[in-house]
Amino acid sequence: MHIKQMGRAAMLLLAAMWGHAAQAGDAPLVSTAIGKLSGYAEDGLNIFKGIPYAEPPTGDKRWTAPEPKAAWHGVRDVREFGASCVQLPYPSGSVYAEDVGAMSEDCLTLNIWAPEDAKDAPVMVWVHGGALQRGSSASPMYDGSAFARRGVVFVSLNYRLGLFGWLAHPELSAESPSGASGNYGLLDQIEALKWVKGNIAAFGGDRENVTVMGESAGALSVSYLLTSPLARGLFDKAIMESPNIRAVPDLREPVYGLPSAEDYGTAMMAKLGAASLADLRAMEANALALAGAKARFWAQGTIDHWSLTAQVVDVLEAGEQAKVPLLAGFNSGEIRSQAAFLPAVPESAEAYEEAIRARYGDLASAFLDVYPSDDLKGSMLATLRDAIYGWATEHMVRSQTARQLPAYMYVFDHCDPATRARELCAFHASELPYVFGQVGEGADLPPNWPRPEGRAATAMSKAMMDYWVSFAATGEPVSDSNPDWEPYGTGESYMLFADEPQAATNPMPGMFEMQDEVVARRKANGQQWFINAGLMANPVPGPLKTKP
Repeated sequence: MHIKQMGRAAMLLLAAMWGHAAQAGDAPLVSTAIGKLSGYAEDGLNIFKGIPYAEPPTGDKRWTAPEPKAAWHGVRDVREFGASCVQLPYPSGSVYAEDVGAMSEDCLTLNIWAPEDAKDAPVMVWVHGGALQRGSSASPMYDGSAFARRGVVFVSLNYRLGLFGWLAHPELSAESPSGASGNYGLLDQIEALKWVKGNIAAFGGDRENVTVMGESAGALSVSYLLTSPLARGLFDKAIMESPNIRAVPDLREPVYGLPSAEDYGTAMMAKLGAASLADLRAMEANALALAGAKARFWAQGTIDHWSLTAQVVDVLEAGEQAKVPLLAGFNSGEIRSQAAFLPAVPESAEAYEEAIRARYGDLASAFLDVYPSDDLKGSMLATLRDAIYGWATEHMVRSQTARQLPAYMYVFDHCDPATRARELCAFHASELPYVFGQVGEGADLPPNWPRPEGRAATAMSKAMMDYWVSFAATGEPVSDSNPDWEPYGTGESYMLFADEPQAATNPMPGMFEMQDEVVARRKANGQQWFINAGLMANPVPGPLKTKP
């Protein structure tokens, strides 16, 4: 039977695909390759929190590749989340602010929610966002219970953040067997996926049906995983919510207006007041995180020619990414919660148009067709949204489509009354409560987060969870009583999550083509792209004689 004809039966089949985990009283007991784990049972689920997947990266192991967790004797109690990785909090008034609990460098743990009696269930692995600087798998919003109740074995993980996860330096490269440094957070994610591959069957998961999934910096991480040779074969599908495809530093050579990662790390060490790597390793973790923030350390990947061999955009254009089905999308109001990035609104439409023509030259008319002057604030929000998220999303799905792989695109445009009252409709990450089933009275969200409530929120959450779980299980997103979601394909199909899900075609007409031309010209001229857009753009180079 074709999956689209299965409807609710497919969802019920998933719920029935359950095997067993040994029980010790009410505590589920699981034997992994390195030791036994005791979790807890709750409402038909087996839950395990704070499972170590790697040795603590502390002391001399700070800024080294993760080492697999050594075996232990006896039974390890895993009923509580492990410590969050060391980070600085969001400002208290931020919509994203929340208490991440205890922090430590000994933070490389993962969590599992599984249906009791699970057997060969689809596996979803969640990589949290937070600009590679913040975040935790212990966030209540990321509770995996709603996924597990739909027959999924759900995994969330911690990875090193900020300086601890993304610092490159010549001394670090010299001591590394790979001759590389900088991508420790990515290497953590890869180590966690290796752990999943080797152990998830003990929890009832299918090691041959793993979907890696992330939002924002988590989606950026998924793009790294899609293009990293070290991650090949560790996952079978990918979900990206609000991805970006920025140029990142090369380990030893300046590229796209960026210094080499090693030069950047050397300058950062000087700003931190450390004379050597030994000095840096001797610094207390929280003090180091604070010093890194004051020095404005920018966390991002490094082309180290080992874990990342080329820019994501180059890997995609060469067709050398992982050949897996993809579901990717972005939110219509991404920048509403990131408005600090925007410049001042011009005094008039004429001033706006004049500034755009000065920056975009022969592309100005195409730009103004997509971002007209009749709504200055709206066009400015949309410009930055598309420069960061929109172009990247469509480029990802086009790239998979070009390799004859199923690729599904969405635009999240849903707005609940609480979010509308704060003028934050479809803000960055606002889809997460719907994806995780965190709507209504029982939702456990960060304290400043607008609370989605009511029938519309419940219906939207059900639809999105249906699509996400079906995609993880079969590679095709299906929701009973909601529209068929067609692959992007040649018809540029996508799903618009507005008041309700709507199947549509040709998202943001003209946007991708114009943004893609801008990126191609900047790239050919060795310039950075990403937030270099709109009224913040430096002049766009002239037409290419031949596209690179």
